[in-house]
Amino acid sequence: MLLVALPAFGAVTGTVINQSTGKPQAGATVGFNKLGGNGIELIDQAKSDANGNFTINQTPTGGMPYLLRTVYDGVSYNHMLPPGSPTSGITVDVYNMSKQQGEAKITKHMVLFEPANGQMTVNETYILENASKTAWNDSDQGTLKFFLPAGAGGKAQVQATAPGGMPIGAGVLKTGTPDIFAVDFPVKPGETRIDVTYSTPYTAGQPFAGKVPSKDENTYLIAPNGITLEGKGLNDLGTEPRTQAHIYGLTGSRYEIALSGAVAAPPGGDASGGDQGDSSGPGIEQIMPRVYTQAKPILGIALGILALGFALLYRKSEGRPGGLPHK
Repeated sequence: MLLVALPAFGAVTGTVINQSTGKPQAGATVGFNKLGGNGIELIDQAKSDANGNFTINQTPTGGMPYLLRTVYDGVSYNHMLPPGSPTSGITVDVYNMSKQQGEAKITKHMVLFEPANGQMTVNETYILENASKTAWNDSDQGTLKFFLPAGAGGKAQVQATAPGGMPIGAGVLKTGTPDIFAVDFPVKPGETRIDVTYSTPYTAGQPFAGKVPSKDENTYLIAPNGITLEGKGLNDLGTEPRTQAHIYGLTGSRYEIALSGAVAAPPGGDASGGDQGDSSGPGIEQIMPRVYTQAKPILGIALGILALGFALLYRKSEGRPGGLPHK
């Protein structure tokens, strides 16, 4: 009896559920991966049966984390297995896929400028919300479109974070417009974050023009502590208290700004912060900019302060004559 029970005890088992239909999903490929110094290593895989069930006859060993990567309808879904976690009765969620954007939209777009020593690093953070039960994925045209100036020399670093996931490299595609590129990354139900970073030559005080090719009603330009940013069509939203970064709302889909000064350490110390996957795309090289570790905390804090600031502004306007009406 013990010998008969051993194979079942050593198996990783579970069910794939299609959250678009609410039913078990057949035909999904579930890969059992080991996470280690060599990255993600595929150990074994299986397909879900007619009832959505799968069995992988492998046993997690060595006290290390493992990853179930499930591929369905051209989109992969990750399920972490930390050391000591159950390996039976696992539920893996997947969704139907559509090439149409549907309900997915950009809720926030933040652009951080850091000029220094004849160069300027630009870090753009996009927050996308997909309120539907369908994943948006277009491997031919991409999902998010972004601007890349000629001075960047076709070099950009793009990372994406799926709902509940970790940052990984994202593929980049050319479009029919020379300075517009697209991110090849599925936007699943929930919140997806995409970070685009590039560097370009820049002389202090000279004009720098950019544009927002994706539909976006909430774009913010950010100048870190020590940098002065000037331009037309900007709504001054003040400074973020911790880093002293200055935030401006963009009223259109294009901007032309001039920057001067030098990036200063935020009050209380230096800013610090602290991703891989498939990357592809013709004519663009991925790089890790010098200031990437500084951009993440500034953008993260700015996102939080914007939400609080807008709430306070709205409440003040309600108490004044001619304040914003309820919608």
